[in-house]
Amino acid sequence: MTAGSSRRPRDLNSLAASLVEDATREGPAEPAPENPDEARRVRENGRLGGLKGGRTRAERLSPERRAQIAKKAAQARWGHG
Repeated sequence: MTAGSSRRPRDLNSLAASLVEDATREGPAEPAPENPDEARRVRENGRLGGLKGGRTRAERLSPERRAQIAKKAAQARWGHG
């Protein structure tokens, strides 16, 4: 079987092996950043946004909406409600 082949094996084990091979095949390598300082700055800004994003979202939600979200999360996690 080739990577671009549209035919799948009929045997279940061969199909499973083909799917695993397709899923784990490595793609092209990511190019190195041209400017390491720029890459570091982008990473730091992304992390900063992630750190403050949840708190900012919670502050903007009403207490009723936060309670709805919390109840939905508890139901999803524990399965009762």
